[in-house]
Amino acid sequence: MRLRYLVPVALLLGLLVLLGIGLRHDPREVPSPLIGKPAPALSLAVLGREGSLLKTEDLKGRPVLVNYFASWCAACVDEHPFLMQLAAKGVEIIGVDYKDTPEDVQAWLARHGNPYRTVISDPQGSAGLDWGVYGAPETFVLDAQGTIVYKQIGAMNERVWEDRIAQHFGSRP
Repeated sequence: MRLRYLVPVALLLGLLVLLGIGLRHDPREVPSPLIGKPAPALSLAVLGREGSLLKTEDLKGRPVLVNYFASWCAACVDEHPFLMQLAAKGVEIIGVDYKDTPEDVQAWLARHGNPYRTVISDPQGSAGLDWGVYGAPETFVLDAQGTIVYKQIGAMNERVWEDRIAQHFGSRP
């Protein structure tokens, strides 16, 4: 008779332990299978430069941030002032306009400022799929060899920069 009551209690305790373990993890930190691997192939149109493409090879030779953003993204507005600060300090940032129109992003950049060395357009999100993008904003840190060394899901800020990214840029800010 007691066993009948102990089984549900044991199951409940097991579920509570699993819930407790799950609550200790940051849901924004989804491990990327791309960490430590070369950046996926990329060949997208450069915004504002008719007929010009940016390719994966163009991302090699120095550390670079690849920032997926969009004019429709509220969190992108929150992160934007920090990206402007990084760009002013010499950090190279490539913007990928994710699932957006060129007209909308150009108006957005005119309103908020442009921290990007280059902005490329991914209107259908096909490159985003290859890069494992869940939504905007997401930022990838590439080393000089074009290897992804970190992926930030959500808005970038000073704490994330100092704790997880700055060391990949050596003596830079």
